[in-house]
Amino acid sequence: MNTDLLGLVGLIGLGGLVALKAPVDAARSGAGIRKVGGLLGLAGLIGFLVPPAGAMGAAGALGLWNHQRAGLRAWGALGWLWPLGLVMLALWALG
Repeated sequence: MNTDLLGLVGLIGLGGLVALKAPVDAARSGAGIRKVGGLLGLAGLIGFLVPPAGAMGAAGALGLWNHQRAGLRAWGALGWLWPLGLVMLALWALG
């Protein structure tokens, strides 16, 4: 498997931008995960230098965590794929 293609997993994080148009209700739990996910999503920018690390950008989708709409909530759950980028970054650094 081409590890550079794995960096494309980070595109999932762009779904987190939907929260700007359809924000999560403030009364719903998970605000901390949404905020940390947005910050971790920025780590995906490392993917411009190390393509496999771009998968860390998937964390940006966590901005939809616990959304009131089921479809957006499912998209937000995909944000938990971000550790793939961390693993790929470690493999790149060691190899």
